[in-house]
Amino acid sequence: MENGKDTSTSSFLSTPIEYLKGVGPQRADTLKKQMQIFIFEDLLYLFPFRYIDRTRFYPVKQLHADLPYVQMKGQILSFQSVGQGRTKRLTAKFGDDTGQVDLVWFQGVKWIQEKLRKNETYILFGKPSLYKNTLNIAHPELETLDEFKNSPAGTLQAVYPSTELMKRKGLDSKGIWKLQRNLFEQIRGHIPENLPAAVRSAYHFPSREEAFRSIHFPENAEECSKAQKRLKFEELFFIQLRLLKIKTQRSLENKGIVFGHVGELFHTFYKEHLPFSLTEAQKRVIREIRQDMGSGHQMNRLLQGDVGSGKTMVALLSMLIALDNGYQAALMAPTEILAIQHANTLHRQLESMGIQTALLTGSTRKKARTEILAGIADGSIRILIGTHALLEDPVVFQKLGLVVIDEQHRFGVAQRAKLWQKGNHPPHILVMTATPIPRTLAMTLYGDLDTSVIDELPPGRKPIKTTHRYDSSRLAVFGFIRDEIAKGRQVYIVYPLIQESETQDYKDLEDGFESIQKAFPLPTYRVSIVHGKMKPADKDMEMQRFAKGETQIMVATTVIEVGVDVPNASVMVIESAERFGLSQLHQLRGRVGRGAEHSYCILMTGNKLSEDARTRIKTMVGTQDGFKVAQVDLELRGPGDLSGTQQSGMPTLKIADLVKDQNILEHARQWAGKILADDPNLATPAHQSTAEALRHHEKRNPNWSMIS
Repeated sequence: MENGKDTSTSSFLSTPIEYLKGVGPQRADTLKKQMQIFIFEDLLYLFPFRYIDRTRFYPVKQLHADLPYVQMKGQILSFQSVGQGRTKRLTAKFGDDTGQVDLVWFQGVKWIQEKLRKNETYILFGKPSLYKNTLNIAHPELETLDEFKNSPAGTLQAVYPSTELMKRKGLDSKGIWKLQRNLFEQIRGHIPENLPAAVRSAYHFPSREEAFRSIHFPENAEECSKAQKRLKFEELFFIQLRLLKIKTQRSLENKGIVFGHVGELFHTFYKEHLPFSLTEAQKRVIREIRQDMGSGHQMNRLLQGDVGSGKTMVALLSMLIALDNGYQAALMAPTEILAIQHANTLHRQLESMGIQTALLTGSTRKKARTEILAGIADGSIRILIGTHALLEDPVVFQKLGLVVIDEQHRFGVAQRAKLWQKGNHPPHILVMTATPIPRTLAMTLYGDLDTSVIDELPPGRKPIKTTHRYDSSRLAVFGFIRDEIAKGRQVYIVYPLIQESETQDYKDLEDGFESIQKAFPLPTYRVSIVHGKMKPADKDMEMQRFAKGETQIMVATTVIEVGVDVPNASVMVIESAERFGLSQLHQLRGRVGRGAEHSYCILMTGNKLSEDARTRIKTMVGTQDGFKVAQVDLELRGPGDLSGTQQSGMPTLKIADLVKDQNILEHARQWAGKILADDPNLATPAHQSTAEALRHHEKRNPNWSMIS
């Protein structure tokens, strides 16, 4: 120990950040609160988000608003603070031999003003933009010539993220760069290698220490690029290594229940009760599931399939295999509406075969709950459908063999694990999602699962015609709705908000409901309304009225995204469609097109659309392929937003990008698989440092990856 620090190589990077030269208690507190930097290693992984090319200077006369960030050399000719309170800002004139440009700061005015010196030469870095037809640079970074000369060597200067509070503590980008320099003086020789020699050799990667030095202090662009590739690969490699190791260990340790045969229940249903012929994709997936459940290993399979592709039928046939082998099955859904939908479907399809099913939700009454719990325990209830209520302690199965989890992304890791522990032996797990997941995201979120995809729709399904209409076309859209209702069809009209928002100018459901009632008056038309704030019984009653055809129009929020199956509904109108994400739009569109008639999805928007909104609308109009929709969604929103980081357990990536680095991810997974195939426990000397790094990775990142 030295000054309270452990200087051994293994724990040196765990040194508290306050022990770094230039930090101290106050700055340490700021770094912890603002950037979650607690130890040396956290600072090491605070990567630059861009670099300044220090060799190029733009003269003022060459500036225009389309330029990216530019570096300039000139003088502050004058400056003054303008306004009071929240409107206070600092303005300055910056000039060189070719002209002048306005500078403006809206935050940190007092702190910046105290540092400015009139007629002193500065190096400026900022983004030119137009405001009221005048060129200016908002919040530029400034440094004196001396500061510039003492900046990093080489041609590229790292630029780090910061906040206003950090800047007040001297922790702007330059301040962080100085801390990184101090850090490297202390940790040189303390950054252990963690990739196997074979991997480093295959890609000619620099050492780990060299990669960190080159990403924080690059001499040139080529050196920086090599460092980025190495660190991206490393980040993705350990995620994949961890996922595949879990998968390998589970297959070795979790001896699954052997479903040795496909029996009478499966064959009887298949021959006599199947409501439609299976697609080749459904048959292929059922074969994969049968093979898993008969292998002696616990099945952990992700089933992806677009809305209406027939996942529920695959799940039903899989459950019948469990029943044929003397076991029970459970199906868990994220909402009561969807659980009821599944329960009704299974009851209708299995009742004539004498198979007892039951529905257990938070709304199940005490007497019925007691009977259901007894039926599960004595085995008379063969299939239990429910919501989170299935996780409660009183729910004890006699012999649970298969668990089907629908809309998997809505359940947390701990919830899934709790259901998994309901049996004496680990049950087989089938995870289903109607939200298509791009391959890179699936490899990261569900990398420890085997994956099946139903990539074709049942025969007879007609494509849904998707169109975009502006609010000015509303009367024409209403006319189209009347025509469809005259043909005996039904219509969904979906709104993003329940009540009008002062901050968001979108169509709200309550106002919309009144407008629809006026445009479609009684007794000719009947309108239902459904939203999340209604009591479950009222919600169910309204949905049942629509399902029975007693109402022709369903005005709703996204509560009907899942759980309503009305083949007669042929039109989906989505109000303020620019407000919805692509995944939601695609799910909502899937509520129609379930019958034999032509179906339509109409995306209503205002005239002013952001670039992202235009891309979403264009994507929806242009394709019905859920995987293409999901890929665009991933590119627009990023993996965390797309999957719902908190629920899915999506790891936070420090440097890799699942959109841009798909190729690196593929290579990282291949190498992780190859290494584990040769050395499942990473026990050989060649993998000793990798095993140590993996243990560190697991300690630093809680187990987000256990799906079942």
